[in-house]
Amino acid sequence: MKLRGKVAVITGGSKGIGFGCARVFAKHGATVVIGARGEQAGREAERQLTDAGHRALFVRTDVTQPDDIRRLIDTAVEHFGRLDSIVNNAGWHPPDMTIDETSLEDFESLIRLNLTSTFLGAKYAVPHLRKTRGTIINISSAVAKVGQAKSVSYVTTKAGQIGLTRALAVDLAPEGIRVNAVCPGAVRTPLLEEWARAKGEDVAAAMSEYDRAHPRGSMATIDEIGEVCAFLASDEASFLTGQAIYVDGGVLLG
Repeated sequence: MKLRGKVAVITGGSKGIGFGCARVFAKHGATVVIGARGEQAGREAERQLTDAGHRALFVRTDVTQPDDIRRLIDTAVEHFGRLDSIVNNAGWHPPDMTIDETSLEDFESLIRLNLTSTFLGAKYAVPHLRKTRGTIINISSAVAKVGQAKSVSYVTTKAGQIGLTRALAVDLAPEGIRVNAVCPGAVRTPLLEEWARAKGEDVAAAMSEYDRAHPRGSMATIDEIGEVCAFLASDEASFLTGQAIYVDGGVLLG
C-alpha cells in the first residue's frame, strides 16, 4: 500500500495505459480521479474501481480544453482535499502519414492533444503539488528515442514531453516536486489495435507480430506500465527526477 493516503489524477484514465495506472494506483492505496472524454467508458472505469473497494471518481475531461483540465484538478482537490500525483497520459497515435500527407492543422492539433495537454496538466497541478511535495508523471513513448516511420507528428509530441519533463524537473526540484517520463514500447491497448486496423492490417496477426518483436515474446500489459508509474509516484522513488524511463521489455536493444 505504498500510495495509501495519496490522491492521483490520471488523464485518459478510462482505458488502455491510463486505466492500467488507475487500477494499479488504487491497488496500492491511492484515491484515483479519472479524467476522460468518453462518459460511458469513464463511468465504467469508476464503477470497476469502486466495486473493488477503492476510492475513485470520474470527471469528464477533454484535454484539448484548458478549462476542462483545470476543472479536473480542482474537482480532485475539492473532493479529496489534496493532490499528490498527476499522470499526464491522454493522447492519440494517428494513422500512418508522411510529412507530405500531414497538414499543418493535423500537426498542430496533435501537439495540442499530446503535448500542450501535458503542459497544462502540470501547470494546473503544480500549485497543489507544492503542498504535498508531489509528483508529475508524463506518458511519452519509446519512439521519442528511436523515431518511427510515417509518424512525424506523434514522434514530435512524444519527444516534446521528454523535454518538458526535464525542464520541469530542474525548476521544481527545489520545491520537492519530482517529474519523470515513462516511455513504453508496444503495450496491448485498444489504441494499438486501432492503429493496426487503420493501417489495414489483420489485427490479430499484427498483435502477434508485435509480441514477437519483444525479447520475452510479448508486449507489455497496461498493469505493467501502471506499476512503473506507481513506483515513480511513491516515496520509493524519492531520488528519481528528470528521467525518461524506457519500459519496452528490451525491444530497443534489438
